Amino acid sequence: LMPNNLLIEGRDSGVQVLTLNRPEALNALNTELLGELSEALDNAEVDPEIRAVVLTGSQKAFAAGADVDEMASRDLVGILEDPRVAHWERIARFTKPMIAAINGFALGGGCELAMHADIMIAGENARFGQPEINLGIMPGAGGTQRLVRKVGESLAMHMALTGEPIDAKRALQAGLISEICQPELTLERAIQIGHSIASKAPIAVRLTKESVRKANDMSLADGQRFERHAFTILAGTADRQEGLAAFREKRKPRFTGQ
Repeated sequence: LMPNNLLIEGRDSGVQVLTLNRPEALNALNTELLGELSEALDNAEVDPEIRAVVLTGSQKAFAAGADVDEMASRDLVGILEDPRVAHWERIARFTKPMIAAINGFALGGGCELAMHADIMIAGENARFGQPEINLGIMPGAGGTQRLVRKVGESLAMHMALTGEPIDAKRALQAGLISEICQPELTLERAIQIGHSIASKAPIAVRLTKESVRKANDMSLADGQRFERHAFTILAGTADRQEGLAAFREKRKPRFTGQ
């Protein structure tokens, strides 16, 4: 089944690009699009050739929110049994590195989706916001939880309670994104970061991502214990021996994922 709302591009040197593609709706996230994204991540998860995924939208919008028409058609029970919840959980538990390349609007569900990525980079024209409050509702896919962990309580409250967006410069200051690019170079830069990650030892990459993620969910002592266990596991990999040998022999390592 070919996805209708998502462009899936190759896996050039280990990096797959997923482009949200509902231009008529500024990439609003309907159930179908989230389902296609979930399925693409299922496939990327098990494909050994794919070492990192780049997620992007258009120059005008990463994603301008959830699909309001679709949301309006659901009552309490409809929302309680919403298939979108499972799609969001799938996106959250993707084990390979995900880089979001954001231009234009990243609002509501679009901001929430971007926050599911491990690294966010944005064009100067990017706008991040949680405007749900303006519709008499609130964020429902991490717009209160992930946002507060990324930018702190005061700014998260400000964004969620007023619905006012922040620009790329403010997002960088707040720690929401890792860098700002010229809009036309954002995707290229994200792919470059993806290639850098794809050249590393895959098991080390996987455990590093998992370990950084744990930092938000655990006490410092538990997190450090997790990190130490992960660090120890790597002692059993061929890639660690190769990495150390290559360093000593002043050559580039050839990692195999073993």
